Amino acid sequence: MAQQRITRDDLESKFREAQGGLQGKLNDKKQTLVAVAATGGFVLLLLFFLLGKRAGKKKTTFVEIRRV
Repeated sequence: MAQQRITRDDLESKFREAQGGLQGKLNDKKQTLVAVAATGGFVLLLLFFLLGKRAGKKKTTFVEIRRV
């Protein structure tokens, strides 16, 4: 029974093949993550704006000046 030797080229080709598959998946995930982060940031910005606007209305003092 003859054993085949594993050469450096064999290892490199298998590593490149595995890395190519992972790189494609990583790029897909990265695009999804960027879209989710942008949407989440916009929602948080809108939420803070609305909460700040409401707090401003609650704390605002109206001063009425009348001539006598």
